[in-house]
Amino acid sequence: MKSKFDKAVYNFLIEAFKPVCTISIKFSDGRTRKKVPLTKENGQTLLVPLFRDQDNIAGKITIEPRQGKRIEHNGVKVELLGQIEMYFDRGNFYDFTSLVRELDCPGDINERTTYPFEFSMVEMRYESYNGVNVRLRYVLKVTVCRNYGGSIVEYTNFMVHKYSPPPTINTSIKMEVGIEDCLHIEFEYNKSKYHLKDVIIGKIYFIHVKIKVKSMDIEIRRRESTVSGATTHVETETLAKFELMDGAPIRGESIPVRLFLSPYDLTPTHHNINNKFNVKYYLNLVLVDEEGLRYFKQHQITMYRLPLQDF
Repeated sequence: MKSKFDKAVYNFLIEAFKPVCTISIKFSDGRTRKKVPLTKENGQTLLVPLFRDQDNIAGKITIEPRQGKRIEHNGVKVELLGQIEMYFDRGNFYDFTSLVRELDCPGDINERTTYPFEFSMVEMRYESYNGVNVRLRYVLKVTVCRNYGGSIVEYTNFMVHKYSPPPTINTSIKMEVGIEDCLHIEFEYNKSKYHLKDVIIGKIYFIHVKIKVKSMDIEIRRRESTVSGATTHVETETLAKFELMDGAPIRGESIPVRLFLSPYDLTPTHHNINNKFNVKYYLNLVLVDEEGLRYFKQHQITMYRLPLQDF
């Protein structure tokens, strides 16, 4: 049983470590703007506002001191940050966008105070991304600057999507798999560039078959390459696996391919993002014979996001 002294110490510590104020950040169009899920580091998913390049980002920041507290500060500011974090260098962020608005000059905050803010036509060059070894994020960071007791900082996340019009040139994909005197198969896909809700349509032709093929699958693979100094880390994920055939084909047979992309967690292809990472997608065809031998053939595809898929 705790003594009165122990309870007093406990209550004192609780009171001492309470934040001296609460900071809330609200977007001016928060009720109407589309929200998308964002997975945090602890695995928790929350809905955050979705923006696009050149959008205005505006709202209000409210700082409310704890009852009976007065906050002496050296200024209040809000920053809009675009950051890249490598998971093998966790905690170190590389800023590719950094905008600042000064909200208040040095002084005291004695009561609930609200500051409007606005960042007009913000250039957001890259899309938000959460990968295996890297994440690209956008945040609003509010700082109450203080000399003693440490500055008070609050963050809020938002997402950015980048959009592309349909490509004017979109060539088909033709591939061959051949094993001398044993196997000759041709693959044809209707195009090489797909939007995130697209359908992959194609056909597989068996021209020469002398091995006993047991099954055939098509896979969508994502390859993430991150660069740190002279070291490149590569991670490959299989995001989708679709069975095309179960059983032995015969010469002259053809199999249609129709794979819907909308159920899968895809992002646009990312090319050399701030010299830090790349994200590429591949169609991978896998054949398995009755002896368990596996044969592979893959081709890179380009993924892009259409504006109508979000707004």
